Amino acid sequence: MRQDHPEQQPGQMDRTEVAARLAAAVGRINRRARSDSASLGYGIVSALATIQRHGPLRPGDISRIEVVTKPTMTRILTELEQRGFIAREADPTDGRAFKVSVTPEGIAAVEAARNQRTGIVASLITDLPSDDLDAIANALGALERVAQGEVSQEDPSS
Repeated sequence: MRQDHPEQQPGQMDRTEVAARLAAAVGRINRRARSDSASLGYGIVSALATIQRHGPLRPGDISRIEVVTKPTMTRILTELEQRGFIAREADPTDGRAFKVSVTPEGIAAVEAARNQRTGIVASLITDLPSDDLDAIANALGALERVAQGEVSQEDPSS
């Protein structure tokens, strides 16, 4: 245990250190999973998956969900539309606006990218000892909640 956190109780982990190690590990895993990716970049697959999950959506809604600027989202949507992965439709509540939805080709592209990424990550963990695999499996629920922004507000010392 580090000595520079006197408020830390014995047996407690330093949250800052955990956060730093988690960010570094997730970043490395993502880079390794993306380095073998074929033609679709991470941002494109992520936006397409968001449209599939929540669509039809306005471009501004997608940029908020994906936490990217509107010009970046415009470029992504242009590429998705050129590839035939999304289709535009008039927004029934606002004649000046449009929504996008995923096409069957887009659904297939998301599934292919997910399968490829899953295969890459599976190969990264294939030789882990059972105890390490169990530890990762036990942490997945908490990691998924953090990723979705659903972290509970309970007392961290409990």
